[in-house]
Amino acid sequence: MGLYLQNMADTISTDHFVKEVMDHAAADYDMGEVDGNMYVGDIMMRDSDSEEEEEDEYDHLDNKLTDTCAVEARKGKDIQGIPWEKLSITRDKYRKTRLEQYKNYENIPDSGEGCQKECKLTSKDGRYYEFWQNTRSVKSTILHFQLRNLVWSTSKHDVYLMSHYSIIHWSSLSSKKTEVLNMLGHVAPSEKHPGSLLEGFTQTQVSTLAVRDNVLIAGGFHGELICKDLDRPGVKFCTRTTYDENAITNAIEIYDSPSGAAHFTASNNDCGVRDFDMERFLLVKNFSFHWPVNHSSLSPNGKIIAIVGDNPDGMLIDSENGKTIATLHGHLDFSFASAWHPNGVIFATGNQDKTCRIWDTRNLSKSIAVLKGNLGAIRSIRFTSDGQFMSMAEPADFVHIYEVKNDFQKEQEIDFFGEISGISFSPDTESLFIGVWDRTYGSILQYNRRRNYSYLDSMV
Repeated sequence: MGLYLQNMADTISTDHFVKEVMDHAAADYDMGEVDGNMYVGDIMMRDSDSEEEEEDEYDHLDNKLTDTCAVEARKGKDIQGIPWEKLSITRDKYRKTRLEQYKNYENIPDSGEGCQKECKLTSKDGRYYEFWQNTRSVKSTILHFQLRNLVWSTSKHDVYLMSHYSIIHWSSLSSKKTEVLNMLGHVAPSEKHPGSLLEGFTQTQVSTLAVRDNVLIAGGFHGELICKDLDRPGVKFCTRTTYDENAITNAIEIYDSPSGAAHFTASNNDCGVRDFDMERFLLVKNFSFHWPVNHSSLSPNGKIIAIVGDNPDGMLIDSENGKTIATLHGHLDFSFASAWHPNGVIFATGNQDKTCRIWDTRNLSKSIAVLKGNLGAIRSIRFTSDGQFMSMAEPADFVHIYEVKNDFQKEQEIDFFGEISGISFSPDTESLFIGVWDRTYGSILQYNRRRNYSYLDSMV
């Protein structure tokens, strides 16, 4: 976005970095909704005088002058450090303009207007997570405009994310940033496993990430899968799921099988969902469908997989044999997100028709709720591990947090500016991390769960 101040009539342009990378993506993808620059006035305003200086700021990890903490935000500082007082437009007016001008990417024309009557009216006065800090010394980035699962939290202080060609770890406790893997160079496995490509990969363009139980798995634009133990040096396993021309890895999920063995699934654009045993790194199952699979998620009991992709209808399949259990009717465009509630009864799907649908496995004839986005597609969905909250991320500017126990009737709306690279609750539910992609204001936003500790006051 970069905070470019030009004529309000100008349209939002595409950042050259993302455009260059996207030239290598599958030919059927368009940049669609990614906004490289933000136009808000008459003068161009930057944090540095040149791109070279901007890169220097990115590399200078100890520079916290542009970060924002909760105390500063309570005193009135913009959480992203945007100097609205110096601009010729107010935040409210720019928000109105952004809502009017943002272009939602659709594969099916006018899908975003077709289900407005179904959408649940929600109260937006929820306050479940409060702003803690915004860290601009950590630049969160994306490479594919439709795939936004590039942020993963492993504790309330630790988060992993993509930053250009690097996978990095950020500790909000120590304020330290560490490179975990550099994908620009050569990445090869240091261990030998059946099916592993010992020659590895060079200049891997990461399309998706998953991190769990000290294991990180990255998926690439050409079907690459790269697995790393976070407590050991080197890479554990490399493979290519498919040599199909349309091979991009859309989503990865790490899970424990009913037997307790660690597995992961990879959803690919070649219409396949593949299940791997992580102990031996063997392909265990390979399910094929009639359309590209953009996301899949396994139910908590391990028996059902939710499948969504380049079809308005999603499906539930048997995780053992891949047979269809039910077809999910209701969405009007392609879906890119799914998630299960910990109770294993409720699950959610996110679609380019600007909605998230909530489903109940006990009655799949129709969704039990339709939740509406403001700007565009619902590209990422997460439930807290205790099942109390669900968050959904639009492609830019808005993350919504819903209270599950009140049937999604109440929400907290987190409002900022920038493309969203991913969202992640910490496993203990205490933190919510949001990756914001922008050339100038790219960052990691951290929100902490609000707790009522008033009983402690009586002890003081």
